[in-house]
This record gives sequence, C-alpha cells and structure tokens, in this order.
Amino acid sequence: MSHETLAVIWFGLWAVLWMMYFTLDGYTLGVGILYPFVSRSEREEKQLQETVGPFWNGNEVWLITAGGATFAAFPLVYAMMFSYLYVPLFLILFGLFYRAIGLEFMHKDRGRFWRASWKWAFFGGSLLVVLLVGVAFANMFYGLAFDAHGNQTNVLTLLNTYGILGGLTFLSLTLVSAGSWVAHKVSGPLEGRMLSVANVAWFVAIGLYGLFMVATANRTQVLDNFNRLPFLYVVPALAVVALVAAKFYLGKGRALAGFFANSLVIFLTGATGFIGMFPNMLISATDPAASVTLYEAAASPRTLTIMLVVAVVLVPAVITYQLWAYRKFATKIKPEEAKGYH
Repeated sequence: MSHETLAVIWFGLWAVLWMMYFTLDGYTLGVGILYPFVSRSEREEKQLQETVGPFWNGNEVWLITAGGATFAAFPLVYAMMFSYLYVPLFLILFGLFYRAIGLEFMHKDRGRFWRASWKWAFFGGSLLVVLLVGVAFANMFYGLAFDAHGNQTNVLTLLNTYGILGGLTFLSLTLVSAGSWVAHKVSGPLEGRMLSVANVAWFVAIGLYGLFMVATANRTQVLDNFNRLPFLYVVPALAVVALVAAKFYLGKGRALAGFFANSLVIFLTGATGFIGMFPNMLISATDPAASVTLYEAAASPRTLTIMLVVAVVLVPAVITYQLWAYRKFATKIKPEEAKGYH
C-alpha cells in the first residue's frame, strides 16, 4: 500500500480508538460523578461500585491504545498535541488517577473521613476527566491557537464558548449513559432512581446537544466535508435519531436499549467531528495554513505497516476480552448480594 493510503487507514483507526474511549469510559466516569448523590445506603454504594468495578480499567485500555497509536502512527501530532494541550492532558491524567484510587481505596477502611475523602476523589476525578476531554476535543474540532512557527497563546484560550459547550455536552451524555447503565445492572430502589436520573439528564443533554451542533455549524469548519459530500450527513442524522431513541427506550423503562442508543450518540458525534477534521489532524484557528494534515504527520510506511499488523491482531483481542468480561458480569446486582468493588 502507498504511504497516503496507509495514512488514511490509520487516521480512521485513530479516530475509532478515541471514539471507543469516549463511549465506553463515558458511562463509568458518569457513575463516578453521580456516586455521591444517588446512593441512600452502604448497600447502594456497593451496588454502584460493582456496576463499574469489573469494567473501568478495561474501558481505559482504549485511551492507552489511542495515545499509543498517536505516538506510533502520527508522532508529529503526538508531539504537538502534548505541547498545545499539555495542561488539560496533565489534569486529565490526575483525574484518571484520582478516579481509580477513589474507587479502589474507599472500601479499605470503614472510617467516615476515609470513606468520604475517597468518595469525593472518585467524584472529582471523574468530573475533571469528562469536562476536560470534552473541552479538549471540542477545541480540536474548533481549532487550536498556534501558528506555523509553533507559537501558541495562553492555555486559557481553550476555555472558549465552544470548548466549554463541548465539555458540558459530553458531561450530560455521560450522565445519561451512567443512569441507564446502572438502572440496567442493579435491582431494588436504586434501579428506579437511576432510571429517573437518566430521563432527567436526557432533557439537559438534548438541549446542550442542539446548541453544540448549531455552534459546530456556525463556529467551525467541521461541516465543510459534509457539504462537499452530502451523503456524509447520515452520520450526524443517525446521532440525532439515536438521541431521540434513547428517550423513547428510557421512557419505556428499557434501560439497556437506552444505554446502547445513547452510546451510539456519543460514538457518532465523535465520528462527525473526525470526519469534519479530515484530512487535518490539528487545525490552527489563528493561521489555517499552519494546520497539520495526516499526510504530514504520518510515520514512515514501514512503521504504519507494522502497526497495522499489530492492530489487526491486538484490537480484536481487546474486544474479545471486553465482551467476555461483560458476559461474565452480566447478572443483576441485588442490594443484599452487593459486596462492593475489591
């Protein structure tokens, strides 16, 4: 295969890896955000822990894989991303750290202060990751403030209206996913409460989603590729259909179907952004000529070929393991049987 073809294939794989992370870790992060507010007893806390305990670290593998793929397949993008987005990515790392140890440590001691500290660490880490991932990738679709010489403006420019709206939209969608996932996984009073949370969060999500898509059409160049190839509009159209379907299923009490529909919204919204970026990987908002394309950023043909072989072998292995894990822990978590995450 030619270098250009390999670069395009890897751009597609790179985008899919990020979309898988947004979708799968979204609901576990959402559970962390809701955790301090929805449980009414220690048993319910243990139920919540068990809904994400067997899955969160497997879901996070997609983030590691996406980061590794960026480093190997697009080293220039990796270097520039971790320069221009250094502060948010550094904070995301801390958020992931505290999300993990909050969940792992809260059951290690029964002291009130100990449990409360790690409960709020679980919440704070999860909230930080969701907001910053949403802000960071919204800015990648919008454009980063750098020029052809690599000069960049203050990191606070990331906190523009569009970036913040992207963060809040992703937050609302993760709460819908979290509420529907937990409602599917548990029985008892918590099940109905989480279904109600998902239904309420959906109304917030659709409002923010509508604003985000309007802003995307008016403040970014994302839709340029869609206007050139109108059949591509099927992707955002399906995202909207999935969002409406999520409310339909949640209203019928079909939590799992609502979860899958909302997960599809997250995945397709990410796809919309990445399709709109193509062939750019880093868009400059201050100097469009400085934008970095996938052809400029791609590694050597040999590297891309070797990495493609590795991906063809390992990505199905990761998917197989995760399917096994979800099948293994498919049973409902009853209040009297919940043991928490150990």
